[in-house]
Amino acid sequence: MELQLALDLVNIPEAIELVKEVEPYVDIVEIGTPIIINEGLHAVKALKEAFPSLQVLADLKIMDAGGYEIMKAAEAGADIITVLGAADDSTIRGAVEEARKQNRRIMVDMINVKDIAARAKEIDALGVDYICVHTGYDLQAAGKNSFEELQTIKSVVRNAKTAVAGGIKLHTLQAAISANPDLVIVGGGITGAENKADVASQMRQMIKG
Repeated sequence: MELQLALDLVNIPEAIELVKEVEPYVDIVEIGTPIIINEGLHAVKALKEAFPSLQVLADLKIMDAGGYEIMKAAEAGADIITVLGAADDSTIRGAVEEARKQNRRIMVDMINVKDIAARAKEIDALGVDYICVHTGYDLQAAGKNSFEELQTIKSVVRNAKTAVAGGIKLHTLQAAISANPDLVIVGGGITGAENKADVASQMRQMIKG
């Protein structure tokens, strides 16, 4: 099980300073959609150059032009790129094909997919690397989480690894771990903590068991 740090509400210099604090405890650094909207793929390049030993995920949430957008993210240094589960199969297929050429990995984000089980089964057959259940920011405010959806996905997925994201904090981490994903994604649970290194260290100990 790995720990991914999601960075959303920072600029490039702030992101670098934040990752410096927690680098020993995380496996993957996610450049979130808000940063990419604000800073472009320069943010991915800057983080990969600053932390070459960490995996960098570009949260592009690709919905169209899968192959082209994967190519551009790979050029910027992204190791993992996200595609939306709601995208057409041809988009996901194109993304997977380009990722294989570039030696990169694809994570499919299942945010707002209605029939999670059926779609996860279809996506798994397309050869993606990760399928992520994701309670979006707006639904977190309504008290939702992804742990039940994770169990659903795990029951149908045969090849892809599974990931869980959305509002995970130190006090809810054990519930996420109990659902046994391959990857736990934490944003504000670390970035909003007063002592980020301490929280990230505790989370890593729990995840690594």
